[in-house]
Amino acid sequence: MTELQHTETAGWRDYKELTKPNVVLLMILTSAIGMFMAVPGMVPVHVLILGNLGIALCAGAAAAVNHLIDQRVDQKMARTHNRPMARGRVSNLQASLFALVLGTLGMTILILWINPLTAWLTLASLVGYAFVYTLFLKRATPQNIVIGGLAGAAPPLLGWTAVTDDIHGHALLLVLIIFAWTPPHFWALAIHRREEYAAVEIPMLPVTHGVAFTKLHILLYTILMFLITLLPYATRMSGPLYLLGAVVLGLGFLYWAIALMRGKNPNAPMQTFKYSIIYLMALFVIMLIDHYLFPVATL
Repeated sequence: MTELQHTETAGWRDYKELTKPNVVLLMILTSAIGMFMAVPGMVPVHVLILGNLGIALCAGAAAAVNHLIDQRVDQKMARTHNRPMARGRVSNLQASLFALVLGTLGMTILILWINPLTAWLTLASLVGYAFVYTLFLKRATPQNIVIGGLAGAAPPLLGWTAVTDDIHGHALLLVLIIFAWTPPHFWALAIHRREEYAAVEIPMLPVTHGVAFTKLHILLYTILMFLITLLPYATRMSGPLYLLGAVVLGLGFLYWAIALMRGKNPNAPMQTFKYSIIYLMALFVIMLIDHYLFPVATL
């Protein structure tokens, strides 16, 4: 990879941006809720703090590697052309060392103060996103986000194993919810940015199969996701408040998926994308509230 010429000096905000903090915060929200869902009472404070810190550091390392690999593509896209590496403020060496330090610190924390299972699962998630998805899948198949989405769906499982040192079916169900949520979430953005993806030859679904085909698959995945979000109630993992929240939020997602299909609102792709973020945050927060309001149902 040829390094970009430096045009500006890197500041701490550039290194913060390398970690994709907003994405990491959403991941840590689901990780923390995975921790609370794993126990009937409270999560030990050291696990809550150190576990999420270790997971966040590794997620930040994966994001930095993503910036490193995608810097040339980022230069050509309006959404990403001001990123630190695309602008040449951070060099390849600086980004590589930054990712290495973050990843090493995160893994050390997880191995020493949490448990090896969580550490290795976190490492697998890091490698899956930073290398398997970014380096290969993203450029190889229009199903990239479906296959690669598994790495991004891992945080609630990591939170669960940080507390229990065990992989439970309910933890995998939380992963399945995010896994099913990822395609309609990202494809809505991909429709909005399809011309940019086409220009940099990234085979996102609306580029390779067209917008209408992508809209149909957003609707189908939204229906699948809606059904999957009912499973926590069906398996007695969650209670009536969660069921109500899942239905109301799911109907909202279906509304936007149908609005996309109808094609009468030119802003529907980005509105769907923004709603999907609120949707996931709200769904997991309601799940957490339900967990403590209806403890018998969640045991």
